[in-house]
Amino acid sequence: MGNARVQNVDRSWTATKVVAVIVAIVTGGYMLPWAIAAVRDVRHWSVFWVNLLLGWTIVGWVIALVMSLRSQRLVVTG
Repeated sequence: MGNARVQNVDRSWTATKVVAVIVAIVTGGYMLPWAIAAVRDVRHWSVFWVNLLLGWTIVGWVIALVMSLRSQRLVVTG
């Protein structure tokens, strides 16, 4: 009776955990142009849609990145 152990039946593998972290990082990198545009106050919704729909192609991702890095519109007041 003194040697009884309780183990979880549904243990996940270390490989599954590593893959989960990699997928999270890749997803963050995929949406990076949109995040840059939102932080810079550029027209981020157009960047979002280009990135979401065409970002899976490398060319679409680069276009979204260029859109997010373009100059901002400035308004002179006073």
